[in-house]
Amino acid sequence: MSGRGTPPPGLTGLALTAGGARGAYQAGVLKRIGELPALRGGSSPFRIVAGASAGAINGAAVAGYSDDLHRGTARLAELWRDLTADRVYRAGPLAMLGNGRRLLADIALGRLLGAGRVQAMLDAAPLRQMLARELPLDGIGRAVRRGDLYALAVTATGYHSGKSYSFIQGRSGHPLWHKSRRIALRADITVDHVCASASIPLVFPPVALDTGGVRGWFGDGAMRLTTPLSPAIRLGAERLLAIGIRCRDTARQLTDRELSGDGDDAAAALPRRPPLSQICGVFLNAIFLDHLDADLDHLIRMNELVSAYTRGAGHGPETPDVSEPMRVIEPLVISPSEDFAELAGDMVGRMPASVRFLLDILGEPDPRSADLTSYLLFDPAYTRALIDIGYRDADDRRDEIEAFLRGAGETAAAG
Repeated sequence: MSGRGTPPPGLTGLALTAGGARGAYQAGVLKRIGELPALRGGSSPFRIVAGASAGAINGAAVAGYSDDLHRGTARLAELWRDLTADRVYRAGPLAMLGNGRRLLADIALGRLLGAGRVQAMLDAAPLRQMLARELPLDGIGRAVRRGDLYALAVTATGYHSGKSYSFIQGRSGHPLWHKSRRIALRADITVDHVCASASIPLVFPPVALDTGGVRGWFGDGAMRLTTPLSPAIRLGAERLLAIGIRCRDTARQLTDRELSGDGDDAAAALPRRPPLSQICGVFLNAIFLDHLDADLDHLIRMNELVSAYTRGAGHGPETPDVSEPMRVIEPLVISPSEDFAELAGDMVGRMPASVRFLLDILGEPDPRSADLTSYLLFDPAYTRALIDIGYRDADDRRDEIEAFLRGAGETAAAG
């Protein structure tokens, strides 16, 4: 049920995982990378692209424009810059009223007639229509045939098995795997794969996908992808650039606040009980934000272990014949310098009135924990702000990024 090809040496990968509107930050980072002088007018240095959730949208765009990263990332930033709620979901009074009626029918008649009429809070049909127009999915196959792209992996979560499925379009013989919680399948990536991967649980409805003669329902790829770097590494990446969407300084400050009280002062320092909106935000954070940091820590530990084993191999027993030999992976992670939750909290009034009504029902969260809003705020003012933050963060590290990608080019040339 599993197989492993032999990828070419020296491959550089791009790992993208995000949630909802926060994906605009990645577009800003990628736009600045595409403007690096060494990359202008040339093909993408990312021979492996792995995306989940909103990162699947960005990853499909990067893969489809592999022949010209500068042009592709500029167009991707334009897509996010002009994004409005009505291009992502139906939030008009009629749509919300219809969903409310179905919910009431489930509550009142579910035991008699069966429930399950409500699939999600919002109807994401406009998102599919927009992505079908905007994403260069036909360019993925051309990029593979030219050799500009080794593989694109789009990850979604199976709602029946609960497993993480990576659908891969790439060069013949690319690695596949079938693990206890992770499965890789060959596929020609379609707009449905991207929509399934970006279908935020409870917010957007599931999407039907073919798994090889059998169809199943799938949702957001970040739900079960607890190791977001894994698909790119398993496909053969030896250098890996990942773009996160979590401000580490804010996460540390919120943790420090929870740990700051002691003794009699602890009760006085207790914040108000978190409303349901804040709890939902933490739930989404657990899906979208926490995995990348944990996976990076794991990768660094594994690199140390592999390096130590390699140094001692000449003095110990022979290297065992293992099915999946380990290697050192060079990572570079770019994360936000600013807090998206606070920014979204300041702009919540720009959301459609029907969505604001739903959020009001859930309660007003702590301004620094308003993460639910930060995922659903599809508004040009917000997405442009995130693009600008991403652009500045990448610009601040442009020399480091350029050195990383230059080293990747030299490794590929040597290979």
